[in-house]
This record gives sequence, structure tokens and C-alpha cells, in this order.
Amino acid sequence: MKLHQLEKSKWFKDKARRLGRWNASKGNYSGKWLKGQKARSGRSVRPFFEWGQTPVVMRMPKAKWFKRADKWIDKYVVINVATLEQDPAITTEVNKAVLKEAGYINSISDLVKILGNGEIKKSLNFTGIEKFTKSAVEKIEKAGGKIS
Repeated sequence: MKLHQLEKSKWFKDKARRLGRWNASKGNYSGKWLKGQKARSGRSVRPFFEWGQTPVVMRMPKAKWFKRADKWIDKYVVINVATLEQDPAITTEVNKAVLKEAGYINSISDLVKILGNGEIKKSLNFTGIEKFTKSAVEKIEKAGGKIS
């Protein structure tokens, strides 16, 4: 047997390089960088940590130009056709004043959307309501109501 015929046994494994362990630990800062918290073993920094500066997550609401996203979106009070059918207070005319008296909306300035969930048999006339779903329009017109 000669040197060029030697092979590693299948159980042999090289020892892993252990960087940053005492003297002569493979040089060039051993895979770390200079001094400080990140150069020490066992210490890490949470994501988005800004080293003592107030984090951007905390700064955002304080900025003068920052607006809440819910102010950009119109909020609609949602009412189903089935609830209007079951309510005895609602007879023929449906507008914001009637809905406010019935307790569906808090003020007349609220935006209202009528959904088509359920069945309706009353002939209702809707005035001053902002939005309707397609199924709600079909069911209201089928029952003999009007939307204006």
C-alpha cells in the first residue's frame, strides 16, 4: 500500500473549526467584527433594535405628517335586508332619520350600506342611503321597493 492509495474511512469526520475561542482562534476577528455586543459570544440583538435611538415603530405616530389609516377609509354602517324585514318600526320609507330612530345608526352623518343577506317581503322605499349590494338591489326591487 502506498500513500496515494490511502482513503479516509467512512466514519472519519473533520473537526469543525471553532471560531472565537481563546488565543490564536483563526485570526481576522474570527468571524466577528471588532468589539462590542455583537462581537461577544452568547449575545445577540433583536430585529429592528436601533442601539438606543428611539425605534422607528415608536417614532411614527409622533410625526406631524402621520395620519391613522382608518381615517383614509370610509366606515360604513352595514345593515342586512333581513333585519329591516323583521323590524316592526320600519314600514314603508327607509332613510337615515328612520334608521337613527330604530337604533341602527348613531347620527345622520353616518355612511350606510345595505346588504342582501336574508329575504325581504316588505315593499320599502330607500332614500339617502349611500351604497347597496347587487343582491340587495335585486331583492328590494323583487319585493316591489324602490331605491332613489
